[in-house]
Amino acid sequence: MTTTATGAPSEVELAIGGMTCASCAARIEKKLNRMDGVTATVNYATEKAKVSFAGDVSVQDLIATVEKTGYTAQEPSPPEDPGDDEPVDDELRTLRQRLTTAVLLAVPVVAMAMIPALQFEYWQWLSLTLAAPVVTYAGWPFHKAAFTNARHGAATMDTLISVGTLAAFGWSLWALFLGTAGEPGMTHPFELTIARGDGAGNIYLEAAAGVTAFILAGRYFEARSKRKAGAALRALLELGAKDVTVLGADGREQTVAVGELKVGDRFLVRPGEKIATDGTVVEGSSAVDASMLTGESVPVEVAQGDAVTGATVNAGGRLVVEATRVGADTQLARMAKLVEDAQNGKAAAQRLADRISAVFVPVVIALALGTLGFWLGNGAGLTAAFTAAVAVLIIACPCALGLATPTALLVGTGRGAQLGILIKGPEVLESTRKVDTIVLDKTGTVTTGRMTLLAVHTADGTDEAEVLRLAGALEHASEHPIARAVADGALTKLGSLPTPEDFANVPGLGVQGIVDGHAVLVGRERLLEEWAMELPVELARLKSEAEASGRTAIAVAWDGEARAVLEVADAVKETSAEAITRLRALGLTPILLTGDNAAVAQSVAREVGIAPEDVIAEVLPQDKVDVVKRLQGEGRSVAMVGDGVNDAAALAQADLGLAMGTGTDAAIEAGDLTLVRGDLRAAADAIRLARRTLGTIRSNLFWAFAYNVAALPLAAAGLLNPMLAGAAMAFSSVFVVGNSLRLRSFKAAN
Repeated sequence: MTTTATGAPSEVELAIGGMTCASCAARIEKKLNRMDGVTATVNYATEKAKVSFAGDVSVQDLIATVEKTGYTAQEPSPPEDPGDDEPVDDELRTLRQRLTTAVLLAVPVVAMAMIPALQFEYWQWLSLTLAAPVVTYAGWPFHKAAFTNARHGAATMDTLISVGTLAAFGWSLWALFLGTAGEPGMTHPFELTIARGDGAGNIYLEAAAGVTAFILAGRYFEARSKRKAGAALRALLELGAKDVTVLGADGREQTVAVGELKVGDRFLVRPGEKIATDGTVVEGSSAVDASMLTGESVPVEVAQGDAVTGATVNAGGRLVVEATRVGADTQLARMAKLVEDAQNGKAAAQRLADRISAVFVPVVIALALGTLGFWLGNGAGLTAAFTAAVAVLIIACPCALGLATPTALLVGTGRGAQLGILIKGPEVLESTRKVDTIVLDKTGTVTTGRMTLLAVHTADGTDEAEVLRLAGALEHASEHPIARAVADGALTKLGSLPTPEDFANVPGLGVQGIVDGHAVLVGRERLLEEWAMELPVELARLKSEAEASGRTAIAVAWDGEARAVLEVADAVKETSAEAITRLRALGLTPILLTGDNAAVAQSVAREVGIAPEDVIAEVLPQDKVDVVKRLQGEGRSVAMVGDGVNDAAALAQADLGLAMGTGTDAAIEAGDLTLVRGDLRAAADAIRLARRTLGTIRSNLFWAFAYNVAALPLAAAGLLNPMLAGAAMAFSSVFVVGNSLRLRSFKAAN
């Protein structure tokens, strides 16, 4: 990495620490962009800053600017580094320790305050002993974040929690040490009456400890479900081969790690093995299955002089390949970079609770100051005025606020998991509300992703079962994916197949052999022509029609005569047409996107009910991201459904990425929602469930604030007693949990 730049701009990616909300990201971005020659974008979800800089600016200057703003910054370690996960684990471990401490200590504090029978002679001092570590140690992340926000004149949910809990704790300390609350035998009688008191005999430790514990629980569940940036990259990089058989100058074979390959090295690829890196075939011929990278369902025939891509699978014969690109230059590595760029560019929706807090906190603080001024002006005395002002801060801290998002998310994700829908995190839900366009990858999403025998056309006087028996027997001996489709189709219909003799693979044309005494040919029309055979007129017409609609047509001949044409293609899933209808009913416009040719794409679109103008075909993997960006540029909010490595970057770029669980790890990691079953109908259910969960979160937030807002006038009037504060806390929490549990009744459409 270049640390100084003169002339041409340099780029660096910084890992940012200490951000608590989307407004933190905006603040860092603003500070960096004020530097001369610097252009920066900061992403809260991935906790990264992408910075372009020129002139005399160095990476250290950028890091110093971020640190001055109150956050940490460092150059991230590469994605292959196994230590990459450690900071995430440390953060989660610390949060779990704070949560455990808070729960163990807060439960007895709340119990003693709410149940008069537990209030022994010095119970209030035990409460203080237990509550102090909860408010200080367990609640430290909130206080630290509130202080950072205050320095920049911002107010978030952390500010609200910190101010509320410290006010309750501070007041309790005053009442215990300087008021009458510390006297032996002091009790909180169980009464919800509204009466004015001077507050000197009241403690609010249960409010301080309870709120901290509840909100920490919410934060922990949220952090656990939050997507780890870089997981998609690791999944992508793991796709490649790990070891490779290199051929020395003397022809000797030697197995080495892929990282040791150099440009110009020749390596061996046996049938079924992954090709180690991008290169050119120098010996042998085979069919290469590149569907995981390109989305092309038909295997590609390669021979001497043809280019091959790393991480694709050799489905046929033995190949010797000369490496042309290694390491970061390979197509797989470039796709990993695309995914990373897409994730970094994805704006995280600011958390709803933070948006509400940004307005609510200043209003509450103003109300507390107004209350203090009012009572002082009315000659009520300093103690009564402070009691009322602090009571406003205490009641304004909604305990249920910390539960509003996580409980709905836990129930929603739990119900989703039962239905085969996995939701990654809360920021995903914000996206589902706005989505109006859904881009569907063809291979493996709308179609099965496997070559399937779809039709058998026979010449006059030829029996279909006989065609399948002879062609299936010959194809069963071949490793080619199209041959496998014919053999599987024949086995399904007939149950068993004879064993061929004198089997031979004719590279690029097909197969030949003897089956039950018949000399059989199966393959391209050219193979039959080499044996001076022609397809009858009707079979030739059916073959042309099949190829025009994007299917692969295979000729079958035996005993010197062309007998049949078989149609093989990537079959459309039975449920896809119904799924498209459901997606339209949700107000979404479906668009079919594929690397396959236009004829195949239009044929599939007709079958499932997608308009011809909504088909985008012959798209290269790296261009799928550009298609999503173009649609977003037109003002659309885009969801993307995909399953392959070639979809990973587009899934990350889309406003909402839905990955098929039957697909690759890279796609699953890059998506926001995972559809476990691989049934496209689940996409409609997933969007419905996500919208319903978001609706529940919104109503939870409303009720979390409503109980507390209703009690604010009582607090301002100096009529709030500890029981009322505790009751408001308990009622709002119970209501929020109950409201979230209603999500368990969500049903998938039949």
